[in-house]
Amino acid sequence: MKQWLFLIGAIVFETIATMLLKMSDQFTRPLPTIGMIVCYVASLYLLSLVIKLMPLGITYAIWCAFGILFTVLIGLFVFKEVPDLPGIIGLVLIMAGVVVINLFSKMDVH
Repeated sequence: MKQWLFLIGAIVFETIATMLLKMSDQFTRPLPTIGMIVCYVASLYLLSLVIKLMPLGITYAIWCAFGILFTVLIGLFVFKEVPDLPGIIGLVLIMAGVVVINLFSKMDVH
């Protein structure tokens, strides 16, 4: 169970870091830049804990897919970046891939 909490934390920190990356204005704004670095380090640390407990491929697929989903939602609601139809279809396919991996993969924890 703790691996899922670590993974959720890693996804949240990575999503916040990506938002702060945009807000850093190419590293010219100190506070968003520092926050971004802290959040990316926290995300990768939590991810390193998860891969001790779950297969790397499944962990990374979940981390990426939900990071992408939440980043698109932040882009939509915070930065008013509306995805087009191909973008939405691609996002749905990514999420479907994660569902397939989690439901049907026979990968064992090492």
